[in-house]
Amino acid sequence: MKNYTITVNGNVYEVTVEEGAPSGAAPKAAPAPGPKPAPAPKAAPAPKAPAGPAGSVTVTAPMPGKILGVKASAGQAVKRGEVIMILEAMKMENDIVAPSDGTIATINVSVGDAVESGATLATLN
Repeated sequence: MKNYTITVNGNVYEVTVEEGAPSGAAPKAAPAPGPKPAPAPKAAPAPKAPAGPAGSVTVTAPMPGKILGVKASAGQAVKRGEVIMILEAMKMENDIVAPSDGTIATINVSVGDAVESGATLATLN
């Protein structure tokens, strides 16, 4: 018999295969001990926000992607719907816009940063 450890979609299985089994015989599989715990996720890097208070309105990433451009800066007044930055996701450029009129309090990302869905990109007052 030979024992193998096989990982399928993140689940680990222990499999035992009999050697020299007659053709047509089904191999026996050992009961799986259960999935091993996944490794702990890495801590997220500290936000790149400038010093100062964050605004009351947050602008979050709607999907994971990469920041291609930042069109606004801290202290800049913006109108609702104005483009603050460009996020590339799945080979498409997505405009990230101001959700309301206000002043940019912080920009928490820079060009080239990879962001996860829901990450705070900027805050407005």
